[in-house]
Amino acid sequence: MRYGVTLQGVDEPAAFPDLARWIEGLGYDDLWLTDSSLHAGEVYVYATLALQATTRLRVGTAVTNPVTRHPAITANAAATLARLAPDRFVCGIGVGDSPVPEIGMKVAKVDTLVETVATMRRLWDGEVLTGQHGRHHYSGAKLTKPVPDIPVHFAASGPRTLEAAGAHADGAIVLAGLFPEGLQFALEHLDRGRSAGDGRAFTTTFFLYGSIRDEEAVALEEARTIAAWFPKVSPPYARLAGMSDELIDSVRGAYAGGEFQRAGAAASLIDDDLVRKLAFAGSPETAARKLEWLRASGVDAVSIFPLGADRFATIETFAEIARTNAGAVR
Repeated sequence: MRYGVTLQGVDEPAAFPDLARWIEGLGYDDLWLTDSSLHAGEVYVYATLALQATTRLRVGTAVTNPVTRHPAITANAAATLARLAPDRFVCGIGVGDSPVPEIGMKVAKVDTLVETVATMRRLWDGEVLTGQHGRHHYSGAKLTKPVPDIPVHFAASGPRTLEAAGAHADGAIVLAGLFPEGLQFALEHLDRGRSAGDGRAFTTTFFLYGSIRDEEAVALEEARTIAAWFPKVSPPYARLAGMSDELIDSVRGAYAGGEFQRAGAAASLIDDDLVRKLAFAGSPETAARKLEWLRASGVDAVSIFPLGADRFATIETFAEIARTNAGAVR
């Protein structure tokens, strides 16, 4: 199993290289960086800083989208980073979530996501594009320095996106909660897509939004907002976790959308048992049990998205927990 950390670009850019080196020094394999439009620093700047500062860490976008960035521009950015750090950059991409509506755009359709990635791969392979490709028209477009085989991972939660990831991507970034029914739902749809794909190697990464604290009640409170994200953005998981339609409607009424940190009022409606199912939150002992369950369930990789007042403590504790288990962080 691979282990990673997911961060927003909220730390000062000048200090970020030291943070990336610290994460690598803890033994992590991956660092994922969000593309949050106006809510955090520019993802490709932070990815550059992280790749320059480290020697082993794999760095990925989590995730860019085909709406705010033209496919050719994303292809060029990815190729440049792949040249900077060969075999250490991953292009994570999704349909767009909170960063898109607030700047007057609509979330992409799954077909647009698939077409975008197909176009980027053709550019990475050195093709010259002319004519209509997906939503865009090209006239002799090509990369000056193409880089083939850049891995692409789709952010996926819903059935169509999961199946598209399985069929067309090199991996999936999954947010499905931390309970058996949610995990099974996600893996079944990924497998359905993979059965229609070309048999390429595939990595499934589960994002673990949460907090690890000695006092479990503190951890649950710090992770409560991500539990409100599910009924708003991915209600099938909320229902699988046991939320009633009435509660889902109440949460959606109190949370207009956007970054999950804005869901404080809606989060107060969600009880501790549901937070335990939907977030990676609890004591170190609870976190260890959840991590072992994920490993035993066949998940390829996990990435901790630390929430709460002390993100760095959660990152450090998660690394310590992983080191105590078989196949742990180096």
